[in-house]
Amino acid sequence: MQLLDKLHWMKGIDPVADAFSGTASTDIVKAMGEGVLFIRYHGVGTTGTSTVTVEACDDTTPSNSTAVAFMYRTCTSGDTWGAWTTATASGFTTTAGSSQMYQIYVDSAELAEEGYGYVRAKFTESVDDPVLGCVLIAIVNQRYGEQPESLD
Repeated sequence: MQLLDKLHWMKGIDPVADAFSGTASTDIVKAMGEGVLFIRYHGVGTTGTSTVTVEACDDTTPSNSTAVAFMYRTCTSGDTWGAWTTATASGFTTTAGSSQMYQIYVDSAELAEEGYGYVRAKFTESVDDPVLGCVLIAIVNQRYGEQPESLD
């Protein structure tokens, strides 16, 4: 149960038939922990793809945002996950196909480097074809205390 207590789950994008049409973004969440994990799941969608990016945001509007580097891994068959891969701020493009999951992780330190404490995942449609999907968000180790600012 200790592991489960380290993840605070919330919705990012509700399940819908064309979840990643055009440009779709998750809800913006405050990164009050070690990092934020997004899980993108799409069921049916044979040819549609998206470019995935993560944006550090200054608030929930957001007034300002900037793309940041992150890590991801994919599961395109059964329960076999690929290796963690580092993505630049330019992101990566999903693979066409049905029944896929993507874990997208951004460390809170990456957001802090930009001076922002909020984050969202963004999906820009590359190949226009409906993909049934959703996104879940987990704040990792929410009880992690923020470090005091240095007076130097």
